[in-house]
Amino acid sequence: MGFSCLWSFILSILTSGDKALDLSTAVIMGILNVTPDSFSDGGEFASIARACDQADTMVAQGATFIDIGGESTRPGAKDVSETDELGRVIPLIEYVAKTHNVWISIDTSKPVVMRAAVAAGAHLINDVRALQEPGALVAAAELGVPVCLMHMQGKPRTMQQAPVYDDVVKDVAQFFEWRIEACLQAGVKRANIVLDPGFGFGKSLAHNYEILQRLAELSTFELPILAGMSRKSMFGQLLNREVSQRLSASLAANMLAVQAGASIVRVHDVQETADMMAVLSATKNYKDLS
Repeated sequence: MGFSCLWSFILSILTSGDKALDLSTAVIMGILNVTPDSFSDGGEFASIARACDQADTMVAQGATFIDIGGESTRPGAKDVSETDELGRVIPLIEYVAKTHNVWISIDTSKPVVMRAAVAAGAHLINDVRALQEPGALVAAAELGVPVCLMHMQGKPRTMQQAPVYDDVVKDVAQFFEWRIEACLQAGVKRANIVLDPGFGFGKSLAHNYEILQRLAELSTFELPILAGMSRKSMFGQLLNREVSQRLSASLAANMLAVQAGASIVRVHDVQETADMMAVLSATKNYKDLS
């Protein structure tokens, strides 16, 4: 499911092996956490059978990406060993790669997991630490697949302890400048870099909404932007809603992000997001409707 952004800033084609994806039209990344402790769906898809079923469902609903993660990055989450993370994600990646013609992203910061995931069929590395862990940048460059660099102030387990910025959007942009240059120096192709401002990762409530309001400013990099806000605490704090009650807020925020130029929206609720994006598309292309 795709939607041409109302303000189309980016004309970018990601390439991974023999796959190519035009991100001038926004697409959906479905979240599939194979973890016992993720903030929203922890334990729900911890078994391989349930995870495979959920992957089938998200593809049928219109996901272009399936984002597979084996370690929670919520505040206070426990560290996961390489062995445990590999045991969680590799069987699922292999299943999706064999069953569906869909992009697979691996949500990890560990070089060992990156290498094994790409060997199993993953097409993109989605790293909340922006390839800053030892060996991660080298691994990404050698693998030659697209990478998503996320901004985070602090570390996952302590990132929400009074985050402070001079100017949150300018600070995020400066971080991106640094990490993009590091990627280029390591041999990562600029055309295969995606940027994620990191909603909820070391940001206050006001920071999150300021980034959303000013998201278009990040178009100056002329790189695809990933917006990951699905069910996050930025909605719970604002509306006093539990995680299971944040769908409408997530849809509203993702609609704003797509209108501001986001190329990828990372969500739990694929069908509902696809419906929202179809309405946006019809609004833009109403002359084509019969």
